[in-house]
Amino acid sequence: MSELGKLEDLPKEYVESLTEKNLVPLWPSLRAALPHGIPARRTQPTLWKYKDIHPRLLEAGDLTPIEAAERRVLVCANPGLGLENMQATPSIYIGMQLIKKGETAPNHKHTPSAVRFVVEGTGGYTVVDGEKLPMEKGDLILTPAGLWHEHGTESEDNIIWLDALDLPTIFALEASYALEGPSQTIRNRPDKSQAEYIRSGLIPYKSLSKQRPAYPLLRFPWASVKGSLEALSTVTDRGEAVQLAYINPETGQECMPVLGFSAIMLRPGESLTLPHRSASAVLNIVEGKGQARIDGSELDWEDNDTLAIPTHAKAQIVNLSSSKPAFLFQIDDAPMQRKLGFYEEFS
Repeated sequence: MSELGKLEDLPKEYVESLTEKNLVPLWPSLRAALPHGIPARRTQPTLWKYKDIHPRLLEAGDLTPIEAAERRVLVCANPGLGLENMQATPSIYIGMQLIKKGETAPNHKHTPSAVRFVVEGTGGYTVVDGEKLPMEKGDLILTPAGLWHEHGTESEDNIIWLDALDLPTIFALEASYALEGPSQTIRNRPDKSQAEYIRSGLIPYKSLSKQRPAYPLLRFPWASVKGSLEALSTVTDRGEAVQLAYINPETGQECMPVLGFSAIMLRPGESLTLPHRSASAVLNIVEGKGQARIDGSELDWEDNDTLAIPTHAKAQIVNLSSSKPAFLFQIDDAPMQRKLGFYEEFS
């Protein structure tokens, strides 16, 4: 492999003439942009402990009324990427959001796509284009790009959920913005997870003769996901992942275009080596206690903790309980990488 020329090898007058015309020589920086073998990575394996987030999020609820916040969120920022950039990985934004008793987060829509994964509380709801979606622990709620959505609660509980957005990608494209709107009129009927898409393999018959909607199912109840994981675990060999993907029930494809979502069950005492791949990921611990080993870092996790896995990382997750299963929710950027044509898995 030949040695590339350095910037200091070029005459000062030549470099200044390039700068004056907004030009830059590529070859001195080529290896920084296109390193050999593995990408240059700044993302660090990072753990955000819920016991650290929770009291500070409640304090934020006392310090800042929802009217002044619009969305009351603490962002999980990866130190390797710079806290000011609000990135868990280069393509994934993660935040923890709080709605207190009697509050509503006002109606808006935006260009980034978002999901809400409920961490704590009961009686919350999200309204997406007039469909009222209950929010119970572990439920996944989609708020895709361009769809109006607002949040609220009808209980005495605080509601806390994890926000996951493709915001870093949309922001980098200089395409990120939001619009505010009046509160929505709610359709007086159960959400589609309770009425139209109750069982896998079955869709409304009318869908066969119509153009299929981009987002037919906006709520994935955790009760159904957990039961399906438990059933799958009985027919899955040890060492093989007990993992289910959240998909569009009309198409069988990922339920969102940029980020992918899945649920993982670790049986008691089970250790799982995650695929060595080009995608980055974030894991939220729904329940359980264990350890993640990511590129030599050891991170001990428990209920509601969140951790980041860089691209190209070698990662293993271990359930430290010998009697109880652990359940994890995964966010990754594999759908975007597949669409862009560079997704890889390595042996």
